Amino acid sequence: MVKKFLSLQWKEFVRSSAFQKGIAIKILLVLAALYFGGCALVLGIGLFFIVKKTVPDIDPIIVVNNFIIYWFLIDLLFRYFMQQMPVMNIKPLMIIPIKKKTIIHFLLGKTTVSFFNILPLFIFIPFSIVLLFNGYSALNVILWFISIVAITQALNFLNILVNKSNTVFYITVALLAAFVALEYFQIYAISEFFGMLFNGLYNHPYLAIIPIALACSLYYLNYNYLYKRFYLDGAISKEVKEVKTSDLSWLDRFGTLATFLKNDVRMIWRNKRPKQVLFMSCMFLFYGLIFFTQDVYREMPAMLAFASLFITAGFLFSFGQMVPSWDSEYYKMMMSQNIPYRQYLESKWYLMVLAVLVSFILSTPYIYFGWDIFGMIAAGASFNIGINSFVTLFGGALNRVPVELNAKAKAFSNTQGFNPTQLLIALPKMLLPVLLLYIPYFFFGLTTGIICLGVSGIIGLLFRNFFLNKIEQVYQKGKYKTIAAFGEKK
Repeated sequence: MVKKFLSLQWKEFVRSSAFQKGIAIKILLVLAALYFGGCALVLGIGLFFIVKKTVPDIDPIIVVNNFIIYWFLIDLLFRYFMQQMPVMNIKPLMIIPIKKKTIIHFLLGKTTVSFFNILPLFIFIPFSIVLLFNGYSALNVILWFISIVAITQALNFLNILVNKSNTVFYITVALLAAFVALEYFQIYAISEFFGMLFNGLYNHPYLAIIPIALACSLYYLNYNYLYKRFYLDGAISKEVKEVKTSDLSWLDRFGTLATFLKNDVRMIWRNKRPKQVLFMSCMFLFYGLIFFTQDVYREMPAMLAFASLFITAGFLFSFGQMVPSWDSEYYKMMMSQNIPYRQYLESKWYLMVLAVLVSFILSTPYIYFGWDIFGMIAAGASFNIGINSFVTLFGGALNRVPVELNAKAKAFSNTQGFNPTQLLIALPKMLLPVLLLYIPYFFFGLTTGIICLGVSGIIGLLFRNFFLNKIEQVYQKGKYKTIAAFGEKK
């Protein structure tokens, strides 16, 4: 049966309307996986010697056990955003005689071989081998390694359960921040406390039964959760909620575009996924604190330009890159109406421009770091409005991954996943402004670089109609491909 499931998923992949694009993306992902896997392998081989050289008075296994808690917390955060449960088109399978438990076991089993579970092996397998060659007890090392693998799988199954809740994410971020603060300000050595627990796993090999039992328990909880909800009506019915209205008459000043803008504002306000994107875009406002507070970056204008760009680009990057995927659930209906494509795209553009302007106003406190820094932020905002907004809209024409605005269960939905195409489109948006500032800075100074970056955005605005017309042509050309791709989610 497993072989049959794999065959079905392979046919789904090769028969997809985006098959050729999917192959290119898969190749890029494989190359990225090989790169990160190679880095992890080098780290695993050299970890013992690096720790021994850095902290010669402490046993390397003790140091690793002391700080491994940070690895697991960061791992859980990355899983929350990037790891999605491998899915199948389960609805057709619900009406044919295949046991529910067989399908659920297959779904859960696929998650155990994800990239996030394999990457730690490239670190801890060579590290364990080095320990064995340096005379450490084979029984202790092997069972300690098994414990680490079990904890990694436990995080995998925990992510499936908590990925539907933002509360756990906030708790994890708060814990990580609190641990780092306690350690940094030398209030309490939290690493020693957790080091005692993980050292216990090494010193007492029989305790490996605890993480193994934890992983098995979380597997059972996932199985039980999915089994109870594995019904056709539960898979296709939508949750009915009370709709709250709000006064959006202030948008009427945009004329014929007001209808589109009101729909987007309501969509963001009423649905879970857009709300998450809005919250994450607000976090971009604090991006500059990473760079502007460090003296080492003062002599690195390219990095400062990079940071300045991101401060006002949070909503543009996170929301704009998924146009028109936000409307995928009713895209067919929209395209069957007499709706001018130009107005649809122009409304999205205005929404992104408005977000950049609001972000720029909220970034005013950065004047504290100097007028040159605030000038970079202003130039970055100009570039985001005049250039990046159009590049983002153009990239949307290549993004045909549907989005479920208020998906209840990510375990049965891959529409919330990260689309690697977005990363490819993001490269020119991030590299071009750095070059526009750095090249004039190198020859004429920082002020000239800031002016060039800002003027590039103004020039882009002068060609606004030209860019929107070209983008409209791209969307019109791929209109039916987009409709077909959005229809594949059902």
